[in-house]
Amino acid sequence: MRIDSHHHLWDLSNRPQEWMVGDGMDPVRRNFLADDLRSAISGTRIEKTILVHATTTNDETYELLALAETDPTIVGVVGWLQIDSPDAIADCEKYLQAPGASYLKGIRDVAQDLPDSNYLAKPQSIATVQQLGKMGLTYDILTKTPELKAAIELVKACPDVQFVLDHISKPYIAKEEIEPWKSLISELAAFENVSCKISGMVTEAKWNTWQTSDFAPYVDHIITSFTPQRLMFGSDWPVALLAASSYSEVVHLAESLTAKFSETENELFWLENAISAYKITKL
Repeated sequence: MRIDSHHHLWDLSNRPQEWMVGDGMDPVRRNFLADDLRSAISGTRIEKTILVHATTTNDETYELLALAETDPTIVGVVGWLQIDSPDAIADCEKYLQAPGASYLKGIRDVAQDLPDSNYLAKPQSIATVQQLGKMGLTYDILTKTPELKAAIELVKACPDVQFVLDHISKPYIAKEEIEPWKSLISELAAFENVSCKISGMVTEAKWNTWQTSDFAPYVDHIITSFTPQRLMFGSDWPVALLAASSYSEVVHLAESLTAKFSETENELFWLENAISAYKITKL
């Protein structure tokens, strides 16, 4: 069995995806529902998934929890909270009273590309994440390179929280730029309560012309920094379809980049680390 630790679903008739701006978004400007997911994962050995919010709305998280309760493929949900809001924990407590609440395994806020690159290190953001840890929830870090310093400050202030870094923090692969991302990743990975998803990379490369070798310097550094004991696979489907032909292509890319993993390391990467990081109890 394999777990996909990061994918999305959406119904555009129910809720628009405001980030879909421009003709380049055409490959994903349609509905992606649970049946589409099951079709996409066929033949990849992915059997279970963790569903991540795609919008910054509380309503979406309620819908994802309700879906997880009825869909056997989804074993966990990463919902959204505005962590710099003093109401964030009250909103989270409402999630935990909702249908499907037992599937809420993690929380994420969108820090990437914010005008305030220090968002994750704001006192209220730190206080919220500390409380989420006390509630037994994992926190997903969504950053690009400019926000990594604040992510490090957040992690430093929350030693009892389990963190998962999404999309290897989206380095500028298309520009072949590796610093300061590389040094900051080394600093972040020094905290053993941080795991990392090898996910979301194709959309940071040149969408139509990338090759597997483009990703190797970044993934090799991630493997060295986090070790296979703290890495997990994520597809970032269907967003990945902006730069990949199919779900299977994303899986094959991850297989190629982790080809040196031992059998035990593969078991950790494709299954066990996601179960551990998100405290998955039902498969």
